[in-house]
Amino acid sequence: MNIRKISADDTLQLRRDVLYPNESLDAVKVDHDVDGLHFGVFDQGQLVTVVSLFLGRDSAQFRKLATAQAAQGKGFGEAILAHLADICKKEKIKLLWCNARDTAVTFYDRLGYTTKGDYFIKGGITFVRMELPLDQQNMTTKKFEIIPAIDIIGGKCVRLTQGDYNQQKVYNEHPLEVAKEFEAIGVRRLHLVDLDGAKKGAVVNWKVLESIAGKTSLVTDFGGGIKTDKDLEIVFQSGAALATIGSVAVKQPELFFSWVKQYGADKIFLGADVKEEKIAVGGWLETTELSVFDFLESNIARGVTNIFCTDIAKDGLLQGPSIDLYKKIIERFPGINFVASGGVSNIEDVAALQEIGCSGAIIGKAIYEGNISMDALKTFL
Repeated sequence: MNIRKISADDTLQLRRDVLYPNESLDAVKVDHDVDGLHFGVFDQGQLVTVVSLFLGRDSAQFRKLATAQAAQGKGFGEAILAHLADICKKEKIKLLWCNARDTAVTFYDRLGYTTKGDYFIKGGITFVRMELPLDQQNMTTKKFEIIPAIDIIGGKCVRLTQGDYNQQKVYNEHPLEVAKEFEAIGVRRLHLVDLDGAKKGAVVNWKVLESIAGKTSLVTDFGGGIKTDKDLEIVFQSGAALATIGSVAVKQPELFFSWVKQYGADKIFLGADVKEEKIAVGGWLETTELSVFDFLESNIARGVTNIFCTDIAKDGLLQGPSIDLYKKIIERFPGINFVASGGVSNIEDVAALQEIGCSGAIIGKAIYEGNISMDALKTFL
C-alpha cells in the first residue's frame, strides 16, 4: 500500500464508479476542486482509494472518499484518513470533518468521529456532518503508552533471554502481585504472554489472565498459543481486552483475518517477531523467510492497525531496542499503532522510542532487574 498525492482529475473515475455510478465524470466534480489536495491509495500499482482535502484556517473538510468495491474492507479508507489527520496536525488544523452518508456513520464512529447536527438529504441521499477533533497537545508525537510485560511459565512470572526456554529466570511466583504493583503507579496497559501456550500451541495459562482481569483495572492483551476459534474465545471470556496473535497470522492468514472481521481490528494485537528482519513463529523457535515489511504490508491492507514488533536478537539482553528497524517500519506505515518490544535497557531507551513515533513500548526485564525504576516509569504515565 502506498499513499500519494494525485490530481483532481485522477479522482473522478473512482468517485463516479463508487459513489454515483449512474452519473457522468463531469457530474462528480465538486466546487473548488482545483483548490483541494487530492490523495490516492495504490495497492500493487492500482489506484484503489481516493479522497479530496480542503484546508481552512482552523478546520479541514474531506470530500468524496471512495474505495473500489473489490478493495473495500481491507483498511485502505482508514489508512488514508489517518494520512489526512497527520497532514492537518502538521498544519495546526484543529478539526477534521466531512458530510458522511448515513450508511457510513458506523465506519466513522469506529475511527473516533462524532455526529454534529441533524441529518439532511441532498440528491436523494441522507447525510450527516461528522467531526474529528485533532488534539493540539499531540501534534508532534502520538499517544505513548508504557506497557509492562508479564511472561508466564507454570503460572509464574518469568523472563527468557532471546526467546530461549533454557534461559529463563523466575521473578515472582504470583503474577497478580506484579500486575497490582504496576496498576498502583498508574500503568493502564499490560502485556501478558503465555509462554507455555506458545510452546504447546494451545492456551495454557488462561487462569492467570482471568485473575488479573478480574482483580485489576488493567487493559490486558494476552498472547501465546492462540491457534483456534476456541482458544480465542477462551482468551476473551477470561477478560483480555486484546488478543495477541503471531504465528496464526503467518501460517493461517485467512483464519487470522476471519478473527479480525469477527471481533474487530481494535481487539487484535498483531505480533511481528523478527530475527534479522525475517518473521519468527512458534515461540520464536522457527524463523521463516518472510520479510517483516511484506508481512506488515499484507496485514495492514486487510485492516490490521494494532501492531507490535519484537527483535529477538535484542530481547532480554538489556542492550537497547532496534531503533533503526522500528523507525523504518513507522516511516513506511505511518497510520498504524506501533508498539516496540525487546531490548529496552533504561529510561533513555523509552524516550528514544517515543521520539521516533512509537505508540508505546513493551518493557520487561529492564523493570524486573531494576534498570528502570517505578518512579522513572511514572514520568511517562
